[in-house]
Amino acid sequence: MPLYHLEQLPFSNSFATLPDGFYSRVAPTPFASTPELIHFNSAVAELLHLDPSCRHQRLFIDAFSARTALPGFDPLAMLYAGHQFGHYVAQLGDGRAVLLGETTNPRGERWELQLKGSGLTPYSRDGDGRAVLRSSIREYLCSEAMHGLGIPTTRALCLIGSEDEVYRERIEPGAMLTRVAPSHVRFGSFEVLFYRERHEAIAVLADYVIGHHYPDLAQLPSPRRYVEWLAAVVKRTAHLVAQWQAVGFAHGVLNTDNMSILGLTLDYGPYGFMESYDPGFICNHSDYHGRYAFDQQPQIGLWNLSCLAQALLPLMEVEAAKATLETYQDEFNRHYQKLMAAKLGLGEEDQHGAQLVHELLAQMQQSASDYTRMFRSLAGATDPASLRDGFIERERFDRWLHDYHTRLRALGRDPAQRRAAMLAVNPKYILRNYMAQIAIEKAQDEHDYSTIEDLFRVLQRPFDEHPDMQDYAEAPPDWAGGVQVSCSS
Repeated sequence: MPLYHLEQLPFSNSFATLPDGFYSRVAPTPFASTPELIHFNSAVAELLHLDPSCRHQRLFIDAFSARTALPGFDPLAMLYAGHQFGHYVAQLGDGRAVLLGETTNPRGERWELQLKGSGLTPYSRDGDGRAVLRSSIREYLCSEAMHGLGIPTTRALCLIGSEDEVYRERIEPGAMLTRVAPSHVRFGSFEVLFYRERHEAIAVLADYVIGHHYPDLAQLPSPRRYVEWLAAVVKRTAHLVAQWQAVGFAHGVLNTDNMSILGLTLDYGPYGFMESYDPGFICNHSDYHGRYAFDQQPQIGLWNLSCLAQALLPLMEVEAAKATLETYQDEFNRHYQKLMAAKLGLGEEDQHGAQLVHELLAQMQQSASDYTRMFRSLAGATDPASLRDGFIERERFDRWLHDYHTRLRALGRDPAQRRAAMLAVNPKYILRNYMAQIAIEKAQDEHDYSTIEDLFRVLQRPFDEHPDMQDYAEAPPDWAGGVQVSCSS
């Protein structure tokens, strides 16, 4: 089937067919200045079956900077609430984003397009509804980096900049991001209905989500349908958090309104990929008590699921909800151990493999080893003993290496095949905060978007060698530790 021209994208908005009270209709607000296309994601255009040459049309920039509506656009801001840093906030909602609608590609895949940074909505509270270029670049790069790592995530079609001034800690240029996902429904979408005692509406939204995104459950009778759906969300969430832990990713703000009902990484703010291995790593400078520290993410995932389960109690018995939540820890542990065993080339997880992982991480913490670089080095080394100088207790590492080699011999894996398998799951490149900062400063100060393009290309294929981009795989510079991100990032 020929690729769609921009005007041919088949747009609708199934979320807009829900009754009143799930959203507010609102038109996005264009920039006052003339917008410019900073970057275009051809891979996402392919998902939409969209002709990538559309990027050269003025209509494309106008459509995704709120200056022009494409046929079928039906914009709205979604209502939700959420627990923020453990405290319930009664109304949040899309305060700076507008859902334009959804399109379906020839494979039958449905993709929502959401314009982020598009001005005031009824849920903006004291905000201005805008996004700054800095935070938009960070989300644009990291969402594609996570996809490259094989981690479920929202993605972005394009990044558009402007000369409009937006005030955060200082005056910054504004930007709009076109975010793409099968759904932007969150845990908080159900919480707001529960706390407002709109119990019938909970069932309406649940049936909408199940029908569109969990269709194999749609024909089950109630309450079994809802219990099995909650179990599916628990499993997806457990697997997602396990993937974060395996690559050393910290989200930064795991509020329930930032948790996807589809198990996607959602709402990139003060995220960070861990550099020196530190289980207590806090990437969010605003997280003064470490609620969302790296090693707290698995437990926070369960805590957030319990908030969702509470919101779904009008649809199921308390005991059924509790029993479903109790599956989370085993799901997380199994998936995390499987991922970590694969990082060491051990194949399927076993108790001995788990002990090897635990001991290696303990030594990496003691020696402040770079998490990504150490695992990649171990994957690619023909002689892992060459890594011993990177550890404080070299004899302790020697003992670990002896046990590791003993286990590998017992598994009987071909060394070349094992190394190839390890290189395929241990990335050479991650989006370190200093890299994003360089891209941001060049974009803001010089209107130079070349670093965005370089990083984008590398992060889409983070397991490849990219010899021309080797600098991005080296240890971070000394000044990198001074880069801080907060809830405004």
